[in-house]
Amino acid sequence: MIKTGKDTEKTEKNMMKAEVATPIDVMKITDYDAVLDLWMRTQGMGLRSLDDSKEGIEKFLNRNPRTNFIYTDDQHIVGVMMSGHDGRRGYIYHAAVDHTYRNKGIATQLLSHVLAALKTEGIHKVALVAYKDNHLGNAFWQSHGFDVREDLVYRNKSLNDNNL
Repeated sequence: MIKTGKDTEKTEKNMMKAEVATPIDVMKITDYDAVLDLWMRTQGMGLRSLDDSKEGIEKFLNRNPRTNFIYTDDQHIVGVMMSGHDGRRGYIYHAAVDHTYRNKGIATQLLSHVLAALKTEGIHKVALVAYKDNHLGNAFWQSHGFDVREDLVYRNKSLNDNNL
């Protein structure tokens, strides 16, 4: 096949596009320390000693390897959104954006990746839990179509007294 100058130009543009790195990537356990640091600096974040330990997050990532995302600037992780599913419903966990990077669309981009990944996994509905007094987070979720369910009572039970 003979390529015309126009075809060569298109191929070069496609190659240049492929070389441009996206700031969003699938979260790996090697990202844990930086993600934990971001979570610790994020107001309204609730962490559990076992579930959110490196081992706990590694277990979650192994179970949900394609549904958790980080957002990086040139050198640092500045956003994260975790999600997983039980085969029926998707759940979003531990969404955070560094306060100096907020209002730049990072959380919206992460959410878009999460929702697309869950759809790819065959999930049709997604839920999340946010603290009532997390006004910033709740406003974000509401603005993206996540409705408050007044007909439900959220309950949980710890199965390990060391999971504080």
